[in-house]
Amino acid sequence: MPTASTPELSVSTSPAAIASNVTDLIGNTDLLRINSLSELTGSEILLKCEQQNPGGSIKDRAALQMVKDAIASGKLTPGMTIVEGTAGNTGIGLALVAKALGFKMQVVMPKGQAPEKEQMVSLYDAKLKLVDPCPFANPDHFYHTARRIAEANSDCWWADQFENTSNFRAHYLNTAPEIWRQTQGKIDALVSVAGTGGTIAGNSRYLSEQNPQLQTWLVDPDGSGSYAYLKTGLYQSSGSSFTEGIGIMRLVENFRQAKVNKAITLPDRDLIAIARHVREYDGITLGSSAALNVAGALYAAAKMGAGKTIVTFWCDIAERSSSKLYNKQFLADKGYSETSESITEMFHRYQSQSDPAVVTVK
Repeated sequence: MPTASTPELSVSTSPAAIASNVTDLIGNTDLLRINSLSELTGSEILLKCEQQNPGGSIKDRAALQMVKDAIASGKLTPGMTIVEGTAGNTGIGLALVAKALGFKMQVVMPKGQAPEKEQMVSLYDAKLKLVDPCPFANPDHFYHTARRIAEANSDCWWADQFENTSNFRAHYLNTAPEIWRQTQGKIDALVSVAGTGGTIAGNSRYLSEQNPQLQTWLVDPDGSGSYAYLKTGLYQSSGSSFTEGIGIMRLVENFRQAKVNKAITLPDRDLIAIARHVREYDGITLGSSAALNVAGALYAAAKMGAGKTIVTFWCDIAERSSSKLYNKQFLADKGYSETSESITEMFHRYQSQSDPAVVTVK
């Protein structure tokens, strides 16, 4: 639950006719029905179109809220540099917000992320420091590197997206109320991946307060530990995934705020199949995180039965996955063929999958 210090909800019902700053364009995104999946499942499968944000991802919301809150608290003042360690989209969002509001930006990113993300960071004039990928326990991890840079310079402010609950608040105050209005309060399930946990936490908290019967489904990629944590209380990894910016091997403050009811883990082959399907039949091109979200929504529909309204997130623009998810050579090198089971077959597989595959969170 938000603390007593959480401000009253302040959500505009419609954007201004003319925005005065690019950050004014963040939020108020559309809700889109995925027709092919809705017709297959007998449920309404809806996408919150977060790729419409000016930085191209849902992370624009967290970036703006973190910066606004830091300014309001006096932690971030004119002339300072914002520092953040990121797998990409939060860094892009912060770089956009920093540029628009007159701050400098330093991004620390692990090597091996999609080159499109590195390019976007640079386009916003942010400094980019690439570090070797390594376990979180290693002091050279991108998170620790960003923290050291900020702590060593008095003119720097560390955004700290994992522990900074302004991330959670961005969605509690804005995204979730938008969803509630757009569905007219008719929502049975929320499906989301989790990285920092801010998206799933803010939305699940607000929406479950409005509808206590809401089911929030966490969908985890192979190799992440959140599913294992919710199942056993321990962060354990099994397998690997080429998805970026989602999945984590430690409990962070934003994820602590989440109200999760169900948790599943799905393989990369499922998100590849779903991405191909909705591009072919619905004209929707998803990034890898969004594809996993949609696969998770299909799974929730398979288990919950027909007649439900299920909302998930179109996290970012598909171009940021073009070098992996839509790269035939990359997929071939990973052992994925161009042929896959049909979505109808996948849906039936989900329906018949044993219940122990789903973690019910108490």
